[in-house]
Amino acid sequence: MTPATIDRELRLARAAVFGAFTLNGFLLAMWVVHIPAITDRTGVSSSLLGMFVLLLAGAAIIGMRAAGPAADRFGSRTLVAVAATAVSVTVIGPGLATGPVALGIALACFGLGNGALDVSMNTQAVHVERAYRRPIMSAFHATFSGGGFAGALVGAATQRAGWSPALTLTCAGVAGLLTTALLVPHLVTHHRDTSRAEHPEDEAPQQEPRLQDTPPTEHRPRTPEKDSERGFAVTELDDAEASGRTETSGRTEHDSRAGQGASADNRLERTGTPPSSVADDRLDQHDGASRRSRKVVSLGVIAFVLLLAEGVAGDWSALQAREHLGVSEGDAALAFGAFSATMTLGRFGADRVSGAIGPVAILRYGSLLAAAGMAVVIASPWLPLTLLGWAMCGLGLAGGVPQIFTAAGNLGGSTAATDMSRVFTIGYLGLLAGPALIGWLTAIVPLTAALTVPLVLTLASAAAAPIVARRP
Repeated sequence: MTPATIDRELRLARAAVFGAFTLNGFLLAMWVVHIPAITDRTGVSSSLLGMFVLLLAGAAIIGMRAAGPAADRFGSRTLVAVAATAVSVTVIGPGLATGPVALGIALACFGLGNGALDVSMNTQAVHVERAYRRPIMSAFHATFSGGGFAGALVGAATQRAGWSPALTLTCAGVAGLLTTALLVPHLVTHHRDTSRAEHPEDEAPQQEPRLQDTPPTEHRPRTPEKDSERGFAVTELDDAEASGRTETSGRTEHDSRAGQGASADNRLERTGTPPSSVADDRLDQHDGASRRSRKVVSLGVIAFVLLLAEGVAGDWSALQAREHLGVSEGDAALAFGAFSATMTLGRFGADRVSGAIGPVAILRYGSLLAAAGMAVVIASPWLPLTLLGWAMCGLGLAGGVPQIFTAAGNLGGSTAATDMSRVFTIGYLGLLAGPALIGWLTAIVPLTAALTVPLVLTLASAAAAPIVARRP
C-alpha cells in the first residue's frame, strides 16, 4: 500500500467518524424537537416526561457500560455499525408511540443505542487520531454539535410544513440507515494482536497504530485477517497481555514424578526464567492495573466536573438571565445561544491549539476561562456582560472533554473502549447531576449564587490538568 493510498484511507476514515458524530447529534436532536408534539399525542404529563428523560439517560448509561467490553472484543467498527443501526431504527419509536408505556419502551431502546454509539464512535475517533499523529478529537465533537443544529432546523421545518412526528422520525431513521451503510466500510479496523502469545520471543514495546499492510520494522508476526473490502487496520498491543505472555513463557511443565516437584534449578534450566521473575511479573501486572484504574477514575471525575458545568449552562443559562436581570424570554434565550455558539466554534479550533500548546494547557487554561466566565455571569448587572460571560464559559469548556476522552483512549493495551466507557459513564452522570444539583440549591440560595458550585469545580479541574498529559 503506497503512502498516497494510506493518506486517502485515513482521510476516508476521518470523514466516516465525522459522519458518525454528525448522525448521532442529528438523530438525538430529531427526538428533542418533537418532544412537545409527542407528549401531546401520548398524553404524557410534564412530571412523567421528566421520569422518561431519566429512563432514557439510565438506558444510555447501561449502553455505555456494555459497549466498552463489546468494542474491545469485537472491534469498535462493528459496534458503530450495530449501534448506529439501532439508533436509526429506535428513533422512529417515539413517533409511533400512542401511550405512555409505548413511549417509555421506545425511549429506553433509543437510550441503549445512543449510549453504545457514544462509546464506539469515540473509540473510533481515538484510533483515527492516533493514526493521524495530531489532535483531531475536538473537531469530531464539534460535528456532533453541528449535527444537532441541523436536526433542530430540519425538525422545525418539517413541523412547520405539517409533517407528523411519525413521518419525520421515520424519514430520519431511513436517512440514518443509509448514512450508516455508507460510513461503516471506511471506519478503521483494529485488532488485538494475539500472535505474540504464541511467539514470546518476538515481544516488543507497544507500537503506534499502522495500516495493516505495513510490516513492522524488525519482526513480522502473524498478520491479522485482512478486511475484505479495505485492508485498513489499527493493531493494538496490550501491555497487560504482554505481562501475561511473559508469565506464560515462564510456566513449566507439571512434573508428574510421584513425591517430587520440579526444583527451581531445573525450571531455570528448562525455561531460562527464574521463578522469582514470574512473581515479579504478576506484581508488575497488578500494579499496572491499579495505576490504570486510578487514572481512569481520575479522568472520569474531571469529565464529571466539566460536563456538570456544561449541563448547568445548557439548562440554567436562559433562566438565570431572566431572573437575575429581569429581561424578556427572547433576550434571555441569547444566553444559551452565546454559550453554545462559542462551544461549537471552540471545538473546531481546539485541535490546532492543542497541537501547538498541548492537552494540559487546553484543559488548564480552558477551565480557568470557564471559571472566569461564570464569575462574570454571577457579577454582571447587564445583559451584554452576561452574554460575554456565557460565551467565555462555552469557549473555555469547548476543548476539555475531548482531551479527556483522548487520554482515556490512549492509556495503552486492548481495553481502550472499556476505559472510555467508564470515563463516559462518570462524565455523563455529571451532565445529569449538574442541572439537578443547581435546582436543589435554588431552594436555599438564589440561582445566581448557586452558580458558584460549577465555578469552584472548574477551578479544581484546572489544578488537575496534568492528568491528560500525553504518554511519552
